[in-house]
Amino acid sequence: MLEGNLAILVAFILYLGVMLGIGIYYYKKTTDISDYVLGGRGLGSWVTALSAQASDMSGWLLMGLPGAAYLTGLGSVWIALGLGIGTFLNWQFVATRLRKYTEVAGNSLTLSSYFGNRFRDKNNILRIVSSIIIVFYFSIYTASGFVAGGKLFSTVFGLDYTFALTIGAIVIVSYTFLGGFMAVSTTDFIQGIIMFIAVVTVPVIAIVTNGGPTATLDTISGFNTELLNPLTNLDGSKMGLLAILSSFAWCFGYFGQPHILVRFMAIKSSSQIKKSKRIAMTWVTVSLIAAIVVGMVGRVVIPEMLGDSEEVFMVLIDTLLPSIIAGLFLAAVLAAIMSTADSQLLVTASAFSEDLYKPLINKKATQKQLLMVSRFTVLAIAIIAYIIALNPDSSVLDIVANAWAGFGSAFGPVVLFSLFWKRMTRMSAAAGMIVGGVTVFIWGNLSGGIFELYEMVPAFLLACIVIVVVSLMGKEPSKEIQDEFDSILTSKV
Repeated sequence: MLEGNLAILVAFILYLGVMLGIGIYYYKKTTDISDYVLGGRGLGSWVTALSAQASDMSGWLLMGLPGAAYLTGLGSVWIALGLGIGTFLNWQFVATRLRKYTEVAGNSLTLSSYFGNRFRDKNNILRIVSSIIIVFYFSIYTASGFVAGGKLFSTVFGLDYTFALTIGAIVIVSYTFLGGFMAVSTTDFIQGIIMFIAVVTVPVIAIVTNGGPTATLDTISGFNTELLNPLTNLDGSKMGLLAILSSFAWCFGYFGQPHILVRFMAIKSSSQIKKSKRIAMTWVTVSLIAAIVVGMVGRVVIPEMLGDSEEVFMVLIDTLLPSIIAGLFLAAVLAAIMSTADSQLLVTASAFSEDLYKPLINKKATQKQLLMVSRFTVLAIAIIAYIIALNPDSSVLDIVANAWAGFGSAFGPVVLFSLFWKRMTRMSAAAGMIVGGVTVFIWGNLSGGIFELYEMVPAFLLACIVIVVVSLMGKEPSKEIQDEFDSILTSKV
């Protein structure tokens, strides 16, 4: 589509050069595993907020969600509503408690180590189970970022998909490998700003070009009036309750996403979370609305239906903007992709080195050895994700939906109960993880009838039930654990 456009190529090279420069800068400052996986708990409010949301939204904000809106119109609003509410609930109820608890419970550096320390798991069952889930689902999740990167380079420069995929993967892996958490958080902060500007500006230009909001709505209605009705399908039939519930259920996934939760753990102080929440909610609310508008105005600007609806944002940029501006805005798509893939690689690396390698393989591992293991785990997971992403027909939204459900159901209930119920036991945590993660895998491979319900719903519910039942069947946690739980209410860290 934009093959041979020098201005766009220059914009991409400059952008990628800055990202790699940040990785090299923090490479020199990263001296131990704490720096590499959690940045020494030194994030400020703005970096915490924007890096959390940029790593959350990923390439699907500028590709998957606009693509869904392009096809279904306001029917896609239920996903956005679920994500917006989920974001708020996560910041409101989980962020502060998790920040405090992870420091009080043995200064936990990873979500897996928090589970182990929280329940005094001397046998490392929780760390092992959670680490296996992280490696499995993040291999899938990271693949969605690589697919988005492959589509971006392929669409923009007319490259072969496999070659384009390789370029994107190499760049993402390079600065994550080098700089670790601070490099990832800093680049995510920058990427969050770029994403926000792009996703807001493009639909505004499209609406103005089409003669304003009223003219744009009239044009959309002229295609199909059902595009403007969030309660109906395009054929005029009412959207089923299961379909709405499945879309809204994305809300529950937030409580179990390691790459988001780790930002709460890394902020300097829990007192800064209130400010971060305001910043994050503003970013999320505006971005989600804008992403849906992008897809819907795409119907107006692009007269012929696209073969791949997830390219609508990129096609709009090419159609509406001059080359140099287009290059900068297309870099925003790359920013969205990179901001999530880098976080996922880093969390997976930290889970493997801290929660599998150290307790099972080398209990006396030095900080240098753990740092090396983390970096090479980044490479290993990237290779697995790259192989998964080799199919050019892969849907970014479908891949994200599966991994999102996996983490949300395996970890979400465990995180919530561990923070708010001191009667919860170690065995119930392990059972909840296994039931949640396995249910997603099984349910997601079934089809037809009731099984069209998003796997997040049954998996999350079953995990909650299992946690309560197993906890009540077992012995109460020790006084030490319950006293530590109570201390979180007064902790000021």
